[in-house]
Amino acid sequence: MSGRLEGKVAIITGAGSGIGRATAKLFADEGAKVIAADLDNADETAAEIGAAARGYTADAAEEDSVRRLVRQAQEHFGGLDIFFANAGISGGLKGIFDQTPEDWQEILRVNLIGPWLAVKHAAPVMKERGGGSIICTASVAGLRAGAGGPAYSASKAGVISLIETACAQLVGSNIRVNAICPGLIETGMTAPIYDWAKQAGTSDKIGQLNPLQRGGEPVEIARAALFLATEESSYVNGHALVVDGGLSASHPCRRLAYGATAF
Repeated sequence: MSGRLEGKVAIITGAGSGIGRATAKLFADEGAKVIAADLDNADETAAEIGAAARGYTADAAEEDSVRRLVRQAQEHFGGLDIFFANAGISGGLKGIFDQTPEDWQEILRVNLIGPWLAVKHAAPVMKERGGGSIICTASVAGLRAGAGGPAYSASKAGVISLIETACAQLVGSNIRVNAICPGLIETGMTAPIYDWAKQAGTSDKIGQLNPLQRGGEPVEIARAALFLATEESSYVNGHALVVDGGLSASHPCRRLAYGATAF
């Protein structure tokens, strides 16, 4: 690797698996010291990385937990430069009339309050270092309907609004706040979709609605997070970066292979 994050310290939530784990490993490969946090398996992620990482069991939407993560970054690695607020839950695909207030409260708590807490507690510490990068995981479901359940979609639209608002609130701090909007990525959250397709013998249909005609891999989102974490994106701020194989570029429709003719 090229050491693009040499000397940087990063906190990554949801780091026990999927996008979070792939990002923690990539950041460490690029020279960062990593605080890997999750409700489960954060220690496993840190163990895979080695001395450059520490794993912590933490609820990314609980304020004391986020405070502790920031403090751990300072105590163990000397500060904080990057916070990837990646932890999230899907809440399933129930419709508006089937969800309860409790469903909405928990989904909004994890998916939206969690990223807000990251901004709230990371920004003051980053300012002491002269700036930093805060990255939040949103979703194509936050851009338009059809990619997630109602509460999930609303929470991810909220994340996009949050990064825009935070960007304006942090004017003059040299702290950039951006979001990533993944499409269908094979993670623990989407495992039921992939498992159902495998059981039905339709794995080849996964991702058929996007122009690349496949689902994505966690490392493909990790690479986008790396870009937003480095000085390569030094003029990118308040932006929701879509990484979805082209899914959100158009309305869903039946697509033909390149060169094919419709009759």
